[in-house]
Amino acid sequence: MAVTQQTSAEETIALDNQYVMHTYGKLPVVFVRGEGCFVYDTEGKEYLDLVAGIAVNGLGHCPPKVVDAICKQAATLMHTSNLYYTTLQPQLAKFLVDISGMNKAFFCNSGAEANEAAMKLARKATKIAGHPEKTEIITALQSFHGRTLAAITATGQPKYQKSFAPLPPDYKYVPYNDIEALKATAGEKTCAIMMEPVQGESGVHTATTEFLQTARELCDKFGAALIFDEVQTGLGRTGKLFGYQHSGVIPDIMTLAKTLGGGFPIGACLAKGHYADVFEPGDHASTFGGTPLASAAAIAAVTEIIEGGWVENADEVGKYFRERLSELPGIKEVRGLGLMIAAEFTDPIAKQIASRALDKGLIVNPIGENILRFVPPLIITRELIDRAISIIRECI
Repeated sequence: MAVTQQTSAEETIALDNQYVMHTYGKLPVVFVRGEGCFVYDTEGKEYLDLVAGIAVNGLGHCPPKVVDAICKQAATLMHTSNLYYTTLQPQLAKFLVDISGMNKAFFCNSGAEANEAAMKLARKATKIAGHPEKTEIITALQSFHGRTLAAITATGQPKYQKSFAPLPPDYKYVPYNDIEALKATAGEKTCAIMMEPVQGESGVHTATTEFLQTARELCDKFGAALIFDEVQTGLGRTGKLFGYQHSGVIPDIMTLAKTLGGGFPIGACLAKGHYADVFEPGDHASTFGGTPLASAAAIAAVTEIIEGGWVENADEVGKYFRERLSELPGIKEVRGLGLMIAAEFTDPIAKQIASRALDKGLIVNPIGENILRFVPPLIITRELIDRAISIIRECI
C-alpha cells in the first residue's frame, strides 16, 4: 500500500490503533481537509473548529498567505542545517525582536523545546555570573510547560510526572497568584521564575498584575531570570500581541510556538539583556530549528496576524464570545482573555457536551469534568460564535 493512499475512516483508525503509539485519547473522527475556521472529515462533514489545533491555527486552517509562503520556499530551499547561514532565519529573528522587546532569538520546533532552551539559558547565566549554587527554578502549580523530562518537571501537575521519576532536581512550585508563597519560595538559590501569563491547559486562569510584578521584583532582587511561557498566549491569542502586555511586566526570556508558524511547527526562545548573549556554539542546538521553510511560514503568519488586524479581532470577538457563554444554562464561571477562554459548569457535563457537539459539527475541548476550553482561530467572527453557542445550548 502506498503511504499516500486514501483510506476510509474505519481503515485509518484501525491503522492508527495498530501502528501509532497512543499518547493521545483520540476521538472517533478522521479529518482530511481544512479551510478557515472549518475542518472536514472523510465523509465531507463540516466542523466548526473552536480548538484550532490547540491554539496553533491562529489564522485558521490553510491560511492562503502561509500556504503560499510554504509552497514557494519548499520549491526553493527547505533545509541546510544551522552549520550555515540562510537568509530567512535572521529576518525572522529581527522581526520577532522588533515586535517583542527582546534582543535575540533561538529557534526550535515546539513549545517544550523552547522552554528547555529558556531553562538552560537561565541555568548557564548563573554559572557565568559566578553563582553555581543558583540552580532552583520556580514555577506554578497547575502550570503546563511541555512533555520533555525537564518540561514536565517544570509543569506543576503530578499527574504528568508520576510515571517518569526520578525527575530533574531543584524545581519548586507555588500556587498561581499566591504572592506570599512566591516571596517565601524565592531566595539566593533561585536562578529563574517561569510563569504563563495565562494558564491554559489547567482551565484558563489569568495571572494578576501584582503576582507577575512580584515575580519581576524577586528576580531583580536575587539575580534570577524571569521567564514567561507565551507558547499559548503569544501572538494575539489574548487580544494583545503578547500576554505580558496585559500586565506591563517585561520578562528576561520569553518562549513562543503554536501560532508562530501558522500551522507549521516552529518554536522560539527570545531573550533580552545579558541573557541574549549567554549561549555559545555547542551549548544548545536544534537540527530543524529555524529552517528556511519554517522561517518562511512564521514570517508570513506573524505578518498576517499583525497587518490583518487579527489581534484586535481576538480582543473584540473574545469579549463577545465570553458574553454569549455567560448566557448559557448551568454556567458557574466564564474566564479568559481574548480568544483564550474557559467556561466552567456547575455540573460535570463538559465531556458529554463535547461529545454531542462533535456529532453536531462543533469542536470544543473539555478539561476535566466541568470545563470547556475554547482557543478558536483569531479570524473567527461573531456570526460563527452565534452558531457555536446555539449548538452548545442544544447539547446542554
